[in-house]
Amino acid sequence: MHTRDEAIALWRANNDDEALFRHALAVEAVMRHFAAKAGEEIEYWGIVGLLHDIDYQRHPEEHLKYARPILAAAGYPEAFIRAVESHGWTICTDVEPVSHMEKVLFATDELTGFIGAAALVRPSKSVLNIEARSVKKKWGTAAFAAKVRRDIIELGAERLGIGLDDMISETILAMRPVAAEIGLKGSL
Repeated sequence: MHTRDEAIALWRANNDDEALFRHALAVEAVMRHFAAKAGEEIEYWGIVGLLHDIDYQRHPEEHLKYARPILAAAGYPEAFIRAVESHGWTICTDVEPVSHMEKVLFATDELTGFIGAAALVRPSKSVLNIEARSVKKKWGTAAFAAKVRRDIIELGAERLGIGLDDMISETILAMRPVAAEIGLKGSL
């Protein structure tokens, strides 16, 4: 098993965009949270979240076409690589999320960005005091966080078998401990 420090070094060797790194940290935190709730391996799930966009900065138009060779060359196992690829299902890959870990990654990747955007328009600019109802108020406004695929988030919640409100609430809770690292502590 690779360590978190090794994963960060691999991420840094392939990316230098700090906003993208903050997103990786947010998804890592969410994956750790959901792993703990499911009694799964927290470190492993977290590293999957950390490296899920390993090829995005260099290949945004071909996202996930280069993830496999990067991760395989670094010695990550097939199940790990498959999980990373599955978060692009129906968007840029045909790798369907099947395991619980894959479904969580698929469902929450886009959601972390939407929650972050919703937090940043609040006076506090913080994820520490946002609630699911505030996020849901922005949900139907197509111009708000327009690039976030709400349909993917909804499909992900459905595949996980949890309500959208619950998934939003859990994702917010997961992001709070890393609020400072992901730029969402705000004025709190």
